[in-house]
Amino acid sequence: MRKVRVLLADDHQEVIARICGTLGEEFEIVGTVENGNQAVSAVLTLDPDVLVTDISMPFLDGLEAAKRIQKGNHHTKIIFLTIHEDPDFCAAAFKAGASGYVTKPRLCLDLILAIHEVLNGRTFVSESIVM
Repeated sequence: MRKVRVLLADDHQEVIARICGTLGEEFEIVGTVENGNQAVSAVLTLDPDVLVTDISMPFLDGLEAAKRIQKGNHHTKIIFLTIHEDPDFCAAAFKAGASGYVTKPRLCLDLILAIHEVLNGRTFVSESIVM
């Protein structure tokens, strides 16, 4: 059985390292990028099952990157991993095409579950978000 292929987009290398440590051996990290433009290009070339992306990134934010990826009718599921615990950001993420929304303080608790949920056709939102 092949591993789930995950692309990571965040402009902080410490966060990328933490995500890699959390996902461990269960997932295949196919690449890491630092901004939304790179995320859009990498989704097209690497064809990951899941994109885990931040909202606040240079050049092109994660919300706009998600819109561009979805506009191309790409099958990659998008999970936002962000510091923003505001319900308005969460709503904007889903409007942009996200299937999951995980807050960075809950990364270790929620990210693996979120990946499994979105790959099974469900949505996921960290419980720290009050809608």
